[in-house]
Amino acid sequence: MTGPTAILVHGLWMTGAELFMLKKWLRADGFHVYRFRYSMVRQPLEHNIGKLNEFIRSHAAGETHLVGHSLGGVLALQTLQRFPDLPVARVVCLGSPLTDTVAGRRFVSFGAGRRMVGKTLPEAIFEEPLVEWKGKQPVGVLAGTRGFGIGKLTGRLPRPNDGVVTLAETCLPGITDHMVLTLSHTGLVVSKHAAKQCAWFLRHGTFKR
Repeated sequence: MTGPTAILVHGLWMTGAELFMLKKWLRADGFHVYRFRYSMVRQPLEHNIGKLNEFIRSHAAGETHLVGHSLGGVLALQTLQRFPDLPVARVVCLGSPLTDTVAGRRFVSFGAGRRMVGKTLPEAIFEEPLVEWKGKQPVGVLAGTRGFGIGKLTGRLPRPNDGVVTLAETCLPGITDHMVLTLSHTGLVVSKHAAKQCAWFLRHGTFKR
């Protein structure tokens, strides 16, 4: 098999189906694309780290990369932090709350919300947070500033935000590149421009400006 491989990691309350357009555009750009599915609600962080570790090892071929949307980006970095020997070249995080999540904290502050959020998010962001990226892989972050999304159901979010994640929450110390796009949280995975920027970073280690 020729061409690089990209493994897509979906976010909370998602199945990976919402990554269809991103998968299509990355394939058109010459990538072999796989979608990793898992449960962030029922399963704890350690379980999902183990599952992603196994998935990467079984699907890695040639130059292999990770692309995580929202909490999927957090899981990707948590997994690489736990298993630094994984054969992953580069990582792109799309709207990922890498340092905190105001919307998530509001959800878990009441009973029903805590059950909805489940186990992985509190463990990955509140209990065992990423403080600084020191892994060998270059990490690029695409962040949105079109404030439209379900995060606003919890109240007004600090600006700028993509409707779920604030811009500040995407700024993890140690990442390689960071680009802001006028897109919503969901828009980051259905935008052709975002997909092109993602592909460029996976090939070159920086976004195209």
